[in-house]
Amino acid sequence: MASKALLLSLAALPLTTAETVLGVYIFHRHGDRSAKSLPPVNLTSLGADQVFQSGNFYRERYVSSNASSPIHGLSTDIAVPSQLSVLSPSDAVLQSSSLAFLQGIYPPAGSLSVSTLANSSEVEAPLGGYQYVPVTSSTSASTSTNAESSEWLQGGSGCGNAVVSSNNYFQSAEYLSTLDSTKSFYSNLSPVIGGVFGSSQATFKNAYTIYDYVNVGRIHNATIPSSDLLTTETVFQLRTLADNHEWNLAYNESDTIRAVAGATLAAQILQQLNGTLTGKGATPVSIQFGAYASFMSFFGLAQLHKVSADFTGVVDYASSIVFELVTNATAASGTGYPAAEDVSVRFLLANGTAAQNPLTAYPLFGRGDVLLPWTTFASEMGKFAIGDTAAWCQACGNTTGVCASSSSSSSSSSSSSSSGNDGSTAASTSGNGISLPVAGVIGALVTLVVILGVEGLVYALAGLKLVKKATLASALAGSGAASNGAGAAGTKA
Repeated sequence: MASKALLLSLAALPLTTAETVLGVYIFHRHGDRSAKSLPPVNLTSLGADQVFQSGNFYRERYVSSNASSPIHGLSTDIAVPSQLSVLSPSDAVLQSSSLAFLQGIYPPAGSLSVSTLANSSEVEAPLGGYQYVPVTSSTSASTSTNAESSEWLQGGSGCGNAVVSSNNYFQSAEYLSTLDSTKSFYSNLSPVIGGVFGSSQATFKNAYTIYDYVNVGRIHNATIPSSDLLTTETVFQLRTLADNHEWNLAYNESDTIRAVAGATLAAQILQQLNGTLTGKGATPVSIQFGAYASFMSFFGLAQLHKVSADFTGVVDYASSIVFELVTNATAASGTGYPAAEDVSVRFLLANGTAAQNPLTAYPLFGRGDVLLPWTTFASEMGKFAIGDTAAWCQACGNTTGVCASSSSSSSSSSSSSSSGNDGSTAASTSGNGISLPVAGVIGALVTLVVILGVEGLVYALAGLKLVKKATLASALAGSGAASNGAGAAGTKA
């Protein structure tokens, strides 16, 4: 009798509401490509397949009718352009990668693409119902055309202070020590790399470009000159030195302007997720393709390298990071969109194509939880996000070009705001109570036009792999290399 009463009382309790995904922001690296040292750089068939398979993985997770974590209100089989915001720099490798990825997300629709005309005849869209999802091309000084073929990505950022900061690394004791201690290591590889890198170029200064050349050769070439020199230990050393070089060019804890790519990316993520909330899910999916330095810069700013030294390594081809906007409130029941206090954000990483590498959640900002309240996430991101032209120009110390007008308007606005402003940080609030704590960086009602304007500030950088600090230290000890880490914007990315 007692057990029956217990069962009746349990039945009267409200059921636990399942988590609902309201939207996602995916930042994705390109797939396998030809070597940076042999431009023009092109996406390979392997690379196209890697990003396509990644797209298919995210389809099964978020989009399909039987998705494991379906996005609330998202069309399952027919792409609705207004529900997707897709951006890629004007670069052949990144643009091609984004198109292949989208075919995984929304494959050809087949019979679902058939239209019946007035005369009762039926027409199927070309290529089995191929779906044409628009990809916005971003071009600016910081996301340069053909960025994947550029020599030094930070140099293409257009951010004066960031370029100076990265150049400072080349004068540091750490860099000079590693440059000196690895001279013989690189010179001994001249039979392998001598056809592309002369004796003056075969040094730690070109660590990433050299590793990239060797890595591409090992993937695609049946034979490599003096391949017996490329032992497992040597390839590992090449990789860890490249990671060290690029990490130090992408991020510096005492000089964070070096991570301007990550700061701008942070603002884009924040603005787009906020737009999903303020628009009540009108555009729930945002996808951007970019290069590895943006990953590394963001990892540093978000303190992920303190979670694991693996985050100081260059992410693999077709890697992706995801920001999931989730709620346990009854958002999908027709009772209204959830309020800010009912929304949380989860960060996940797949190092390599998500189809073959686990999508894993990690805690951001030095916090212990992988699920952060939206307001906490927005506040933490706002501490380093650079979200508009005026803020970017000020942080970069730029006063010419687009910054000429921005600098004059900023001066007048600051003098006018000096009276009648209590100096407190303004919070932008939407109709459903969603607030953003950092004025000028996040914005209240973010439109696509603003997003695209900001996104032009991120430079396209190239790819990486995750290496454990303990393993790296062991490898470097053998050659006298001084430090461990990973890379971001320094040579031919």
